[in-house]
Amino acid sequence: MKKNNVTFLLDKNNNWIELFLLNSNLIKGNDEYNIRISHNHQEVQRQDIVFILGYTKILNDAFIKSNKLNLVIHESALPKGKGFAPVQWQILEGAKFIPVCLIEATSEVDSGDIIYKHKIELSGFELYEEIREKQAEATIKIISEFLKIYPDFNREKQSGLDSFYRKRGINDGELDIDKSIKQQFNLLRIGNNEGWPSFFYYEGKKYLLKIYSE
Repeated sequence: MKKNNVTFLLDKNNNWIELFLLNSNLIKGNDEYNIRISHNHQEVQRQDIVFILGYTKILNDAFIKSNKLNLVIHESALPKGKGFAPVQWQILEGAKFIPVCLIEATSEVDSGDIIYKHKIELSGFELYEEIREKQAEATIKIISEFLKIYPDFNREKQSGLDSFYRKRGINDGELDIDKSIKQQFNLLRIGNNEGWPSFFYYEGKKYLLKIYSE
């Protein structure tokens, strides 16, 4: 029986998910699919399934049409919460449950049919690395479940009003020195201590503030 070809399209500049994938059963010991990882969409074509995870380059219609099925993971209750950094934005909103959707990639951002749903449950105390771990666990679970049923799956059209999250930048980690730590704890805990730590200004000088759990 011919194996289906599956590619994980990842971005070297946004590769937080790669180590989780390499250590998962999706990659190790999977003998039902021909699975590979690529960091260049120009090298990906004629695949049965492409999982596009954190890829930041624009993918045109020609790429979409060159593969049988192109899939994206997005962490929001679509069509609400399209766009960038949905996990971080929802944590700032105080969310304890974050929906995770496996959707078909289309030319319109985060607008494809929903194929599978899951959710991330948060205690409210996880820091950046723990949040990423839960996000990776949800991603791997969804993909694993999908591959078990492929090619027998259903599509669900998105319905309701759209909303969009903007891209977060380094300056979004600024703390207000006139507010308490408690008031800003969610902002603190989504900060990446190495890449984009929280910070504040006092008397014109910038201070970095990193957070660790004991």
